[in-house]
Amino acid sequence: MAGTATQVDVHELERRVKGVYRDVAQRPRDMYHFEMGRALAERLGYPPVLLDQLPAAAVESFAGVGYYLDLAGPAVGERALDLGSGSGMDSFALAHLVGSAGQVTGVDMTDEQLAKADGLRTAMDGTAATVSFVRGYIQDPPVPDASVELVVSNGVVNLAPDKATVFAAAARALVPGGRLALADIVSEKPLTEAISCNAELWASCIGGAAQVDAYLSAIEDAGLRVSEVRDNPQYRFLSDAAQGATRTYGIKSISLLAIKPAPPDR
Repeated sequence: MAGTATQVDVHELERRVKGVYRDVAQRPRDMYHFEMGRALAERLGYPPVLLDQLPAAAVESFAGVGYYLDLAGPAVGERALDLGSGSGMDSFALAHLVGSAGQVTGVDMTDEQLAKADGLRTAMDGTAATVSFVRGYIQDPPVPDASVELVVSNGVVNLAPDKATVFAAAARALVPGGRLALADIVSEKPLTEAISCNAELWASCIGGAAQVDAYLSAIEDAGLRVSEVRDNPQYRFLSDAAQGATRTYGIKSISLLAIKPAPPDR
């Protein structure tokens, strides 16, 4: 799959990604290649009335790249899986939307992010029992097959060296008729090897950007059917290097919805 760059040192990549998102959890007001926090969330499309219902510390550490909850359409009582849940903002938003009859599981590999999200969860009134956070990898989330109606992710799949495996895992977790809704970073042109094999650029959400057609094809190859794709021009990188790559390779944010087809009636 174009853009996966399997030659990247996966151990170095994991180390760098964990380092970046450890800092995001612990020092959300520092400067990064990307924006963070409530102002970003509102500009991307998160309703202020929804953000008001969420832990302020989770919103402060929000480092997503787009809004997709309108595409996801979470319903009361549904079960959801958040791949790369970070400090928990999207998981808490989903918990609010699916209500006490629903269940949300956030999966992340960074201990500091998990600790922050779980600490915020235990301090919440009303939704603490609805959401849980577990350590794991997005390519192999620790959930049973066909156990959720909704899988979501925000700005994380681009960090995975093998995106096809991530989409296969999402398809495995979904019930027939379930939905995958996500926001992520993709490119309009293939990246050079110098970029795609650079673990530091991957950790900055640039080096792992797959070409958009290949990205969508990988979702379809996993047995899901992409039903809607939209660009998120409100998202922007901050550093000169990231902005330069954006101009050269057409790196951008998209949101999308894909459906797991139900088997035909017999």
